[in-house]
Amino acid sequence: MQIKRSAQYKKNLFQILDYIAQDKLSASENFLNELDKLINNLPNFPFKFRKSQYFDDENIRDMIYRVNERKKSIDIVRIFHKNKPPLKK
Repeated sequence: MQIKRSAQYKKNLFQILDYIAQDKLSASENFLNELDKLINNLPNFPFKFRKSQYFDDENIRDMIYRVNERKKSIDIVRIFHKNKPPLKK
């Protein structure tokens, strides 16, 4: 399966990394490395994360990605940081 990262995901990610780096740069780098490991492993277990509570669609998981079995892709839509207020659109 191909992994596609949306522009919104990238924007949210940079906001989160910037927020974490203000406190500690190495923590920001570690967050990114761990996130990349999770995302890169998604093709092996595309339904690993629980169904999103925000969408009524079995193919949208809690990390906010969509599994498109027909196109054989995983679309990373958004990312949220649990310790930060909601991100700007």
